[in-house]
Amino acid sequence: MEITNAKFIISNTDVEKCPSGNLPEYAFIGRSNVGKSSLINMLTGRKGLAMTSATPGKTMLINHFLINDSWYIVDLPGFGYAKRGHKGQEQIRNIIENYILERDQMTNLFLLIDSRLEPQKIDLEFMEWLGENGIPFSIIFTKADKLKGGKLKMNINAYLNELRKQWEEFPPYFISSSENTTGRTEILNYIESINKEINSK
Repeated sequence: MEITNAKFIISNTDVEKCPSGNLPEYAFIGRSNVGKSSLINMLTGRKGLAMTSATPGKTMLINHFLINDSWYIVDLPGFGYAKRGHKGQEQIRNIIENYILERDQMTNLFLLIDSRLEPQKIDLEFMEWLGENGIPFSIIFTKADKLKGGKLKMNINAYLNELRKQWEEFPPYFISSSENTTGRTEILNYIESINKEINSK
């Protein structure tokens, strides 16, 4: 898939104020500092499209970007930022859960995982919640360029082994690097295949 047009449409904290219409939406979510803005910019080929907050965990908005006038990338708030107070964490959780559970246009949720880290409880619990609620999701392992081949493979296998304990079948997963565009073609082709399936119905 070639992205010829990507533009910011709206930011808000209320799922009711998301764009009307029935264009498919591909939402991106992950813990603070997982490289979400960089990944969105890399996928779209637009350097400053998604803005990185100077303070980790600061972004508390649902951001819609219209791609090729036919589908949306949705940048969801980062979760699990320890320095945010209980009230702030609760607020973020409500924004995220309301969008994921109530937004009919959400076609697939991409959960971003930092490939440098061992499996994190917060991510595993979030995946379990997605499974319990029947939410279609895929995993993107980010920052692959930060690890040498053997270590990267080891970390991803550790994650998959952890998932095996709860999942009979793995969700689709991708390995990415915003620095050297690893995974860009695979992720965009995956989105394109889903769009084609929707359009053929």
